Amino acid sequence: MAIERTFSIIKPDATARNITGAVNALIEQAGLRIVAQKRIQMTRGQAETFYAVHSARPFFGELVDFMVSGPVVVQVLEGEGAIAKYRDVMGATDPSKAAEGTIRKVHAKSIGENTVHGSDAAETAAIEIAQFFSGNEIVG
Repeated sequence: MAIERTFSIIKPDATARNITGAVNALIEQAGLRIVAQKRIQMTRGQAETFYAVHSARPFFGELVDFMVSGPVVVQVLEGEGAIAKYRDVMGATDPSKAAEGTIRKVHAKSIGENTVHGSDAAETAAIEIAQFFSGNEIVG
């Protein structure tokens, strides 16, 4: 399997509960390397751009409000099959349906406050990474 990169956000529900280290531990236990990471306060513009794919959906405004409600940790993860591996370790969007031991099963509060975001494809990962990181901020 090829080494690839994916994008991750540790969301405001997790930073508010001070569990970013616990989330990072699960990421690293899954064999992924955190090659870039920073804590930011996402602006409304950044959130609207990031979630533009959902702009016509009824939950868009609520999602944007949530993502700007507190700090987030944006990350670049690297490893063999990183996109699929991270999606596996995140677990299902609905924490009640997530597999045991996944980030969302262990830490998510609800479907909306589900602790993490991860890219769904290589093309998406490249776009998402570029929105928050310049090349010299990613150190493998």
